[in-house]
Amino acid sequence: MSPGVDLPPHRFAGLVAPAVDRIFVAGMLAGRDGGGAELSQRYGGPAATGFLVEFRTRLAAPGGAVDGAGFAAVTRYRDPATCQRALDKQVAHGMIMRRPDGGLTATERGAGFLAEIYQVHAEVTEELWAGHDDRVLRLVEAFGRVLGLALLLAGEPDAEPGPAFAAMAPPYEPDGTPPGVLLLNRLGTLRYHRADAHAAAWTAAGHTAVSVAELPPGPERRAIELETDRRAAGPYAGLDAEERLAVLADLAALPG
Repeated sequence: MSPGVDLPPHRFAGLVAPAVDRIFVAGMLAGRDGGGAELSQRYGGPAATGFLVEFRTRLAAPGGAVDGAGFAAVTRYRDPATCQRALDKQVAHGMIMRRPDGGLTATERGAGFLAEIYQVHAEVTEELWAGHDDRVLRLVEAFGRVLGLALLLAGEPDAEPGPAFAAMAPPYEPDGTPPGVLLLNRLGTLRYHRADAHAAAWTAAGHTAVSVAELPPGPERRAIELETDRRAAGPYAGLDAEERLAVLADLAALPG
């Protein structure tokens, strides 16, 4: 690291977020185009599989479930009635089962789909990031530490509730999960940590999910983003400044 370069966690949180988004979206699109769409059609199409893909990091785990609060948090920018109707369709397709507590879990058929989508993601990320094995491994290790610290901080008595992150973390990582899938799902899970930080920031500023989405660029939006960075920064203290720069460089070098 060059002398004098300072990259505290709150600054890093703001810089790494778009890089994480880019790599995660690239991996998910590769999955869709590389067999995921065809796989979904075999199980009934998006109307049957949409929420399984979205909540795969928890629902793929044996006995994995997402509670009602977590579902609402993950879908906080969408119309609740529309989401419930979509969920009803996936229940009708036999892919998802509702729980008495308002949560959801995958059926046996849904679990079969999720096992196959993990395989699709293994194949496409191997191809997408071919030739970057060392870089992927470094990022898997770094974001593993960040994720671990995020989970630890979330469990502290004075921690602010993060319902979306709680619904999605920790990601399901069975033995033998390829590095590309580990990276894709760790990045995806950490995006919900930031989503909770953002929701806390706009709530503190007196906004709702609807009003903040309509907020134009300007000082107020900038203040919310800076507060989001502050609230999202905690887990990045698990990396030193040099490691933070290395993570940014590795993310920038990955195709996608």
